Amino acid sequence: MISLTELKKSLSGCLLLVATVTPFVATAAPSTTAGAVQAQMIPAAPAIEARGYVLMDAHSGEIIAAKNADQQMAPASLTKIMTAYIIGQELNQQRLTFTDPVTISRTAWSRNFPDSSKMFIKPGDAVSVADLTRGIMIQSGNDACVAMAEHIAGSEEAFVSLMNSWAEQLGMTGSNFVNAHGLDGEGISTTPLDMAVLLQRMIRDTPQIYKIYSEKSFTWANISQQNRNRLLWDKSLNVDGGKTGYTSNAGYSLAASAVDGDMRLVSVVMGTASAQARIQETRKLMNYGFRFYGSKKVAEQNMPLMISRVWMGAQQQLPVTVAEDVYVTLPRARLNQLQAEFELQPQLAAPVTAGQVVGMARWRQNGEVVQEAQLVAGIDIAEGDLLQQLQDQIMMRVDSLIQQVKAAIF
Repeated sequence: MISLTELKKSLSGCLLLVATVTPFVATAAPSTTAGAVQAQMIPAAPAIEARGYVLMDAHSGEIIAAKNADQQMAPASLTKIMTAYIIGQELNQQRLTFTDPVTISRTAWSRNFPDSSKMFIKPGDAVSVADLTRGIMIQSGNDACVAMAEHIAGSEEAFVSLMNSWAEQLGMTGSNFVNAHGLDGEGISTTPLDMAVLLQRMIRDTPQIYKIYSEKSFTWANISQQNRNRLLWDKSLNVDGGKTGYTSNAGYSLAASAVDGDMRLVSVVMGTASAQARIQETRKLMNYGFRFYGSKKVAEQNMPLMISRVWMGAQQQLPVTVAEDVYVTLPRARLNQLQAEFELQPQLAAPVTAGQVVGMARWRQNGEVVQEAQLVAGIDIAEGDLLQQLQDQIMMRVDSLIQQVKAAIF
């Protein structure tokens, strides 16, 4: 966490708000005066030929456009995003490494998937986790999914239970997985919003996995296959990852992400009519989002937003920050009309632990709350000595009486 020395440096040239008597609400003035920026006309989202879609700002989680976002649909190979996400989490927990060998079983044999995408692995092969992951993410190999499911969980059935546990943890309330690859099966389902959330979390939680989606081809068993996400070749958009899906029941789907400057969008289109249509409809959504909307970082993890008074502590000044970066997504012309409010807990007393929630930050645009985040302590503050505690107890009582008198008068 930040030190007081670092705090003084970081506050140079910035707005410093000092809270001494609480409850307290500090309001930072908007960066432009009211009416200084004329309202920008924002057209409605383009018509998208799909059963459902979502366009999300990956940083803020704001939904820019959607249709049937919570409607359950067959996921097809979008399921493999979850399979790859779990591989990433296993790597994070150091239960896997990319160099680990995986022995291919008969149930993971490519011959078990005659009419669907595969990596072309066979029983007895020793294949690295890295190669199988590319077989899943680039080649969309159903055989590779089964191989990794068995390696991680012992069986595909046990892995499916893990997939559904992760879905619950991520808040994917409309999803139910029945296999590791996404071929149609009884009860299999997801929603456009769930898939957007999953891809957003992959980008955030397992970046070493997500970047594999940017690779345009992979070769195994002397068979080279291209990435099915054709937007990787699109020069009009900076798409750097995503996954396609198709079954006769699901139609043609695509979950993708692109960046433009500091803004990252996640788009999910499900149930389009053709492989070309999913590309065209995704392009329409991405272009709309980047053209008319913007994303602004309004608070940075571990950087101080203000100073709070701490009672009965070894020191009185507490730098207050946020636990993670906070973004606001709005039409571009409105991004510079934000007003920040910081509300602190009344009479915060030591001991205080770094990361402890001490208040709430809100950002308003034209009076409406457009984002909020918890305020947390930036450093530890231990209890002061006995004399300090006695002095502060007296001051706190006096302050409390003053507040009561003010309330009675006003």
